Amino acid sequence: MKINSTNIESTVEPLALGKRVKELRLSQNLTLEQASQLTGLARSTLSKIENEQISPTFAAVSKLAKGLGIALPQLFSQPKQEPAKRVSSSGRRDITRLGEGKFHPTPTYEHELLATQLSNKKMVPFKTSVKARAWEDYSDWVRHEGEEFLYVISGSITLFTEFYEPIELQQGDSAYYDCEMGHALVSTSESDAEVLWVTA
Repeated sequence: MKINSTNIESTVEPLALGKRVKELRLSQNLTLEQASQLTGLARSTLSKIENEQISPTFAAVSKLAKGLGIALPQLFSQPKQEPAKRVSSSGRRDITRLGEGKFHPTPTYEHELLATQLSNKKMVPFKTSVKARAWEDYSDWVRHEGEEFLYVISGSITLFTEFYEPIELQQGDSAYYDCEMGHALVSTSESDAEVLWVTA
């Protein structure tokens, strides 16, 4: 399906994004100038992002992920904290109470990031209210590295994927797909559909 190519960019504000970007850049021993060349973003823009002076658009976040060679969901992870005394060497856990996740609204989705206290997760769980009501609400396919599991908690959605026909999913339905394939959701129920996403 050919999509609308108008330049509508969703603003994405992952948890402590500036610190996370700086951590990822330094972990690869990159200067701001080198990161600028890799990502295609101006050095001054990168500096402002790292210092939390501006909130990057979804397009800018995608360029960061591609240029730094990481999966997009990694930007949603907490920056590394100073190591605390370990109580156990065999496990860790995080509890997110109802409504206590980290909320990040965009024009098409309202994400609630879950398990945000754990850094370096192997998967990123988040709950989302789907605000989009038509395919035209998107400027481009959503795509990033990894695989994704989707479960419809309430309402109904149409799942658009780049290489398949759109499909309607109802409460209780689920889907698993490759995130590098373009994808997008649209609510088809009277109220915004709510979905659980797990990205790995």
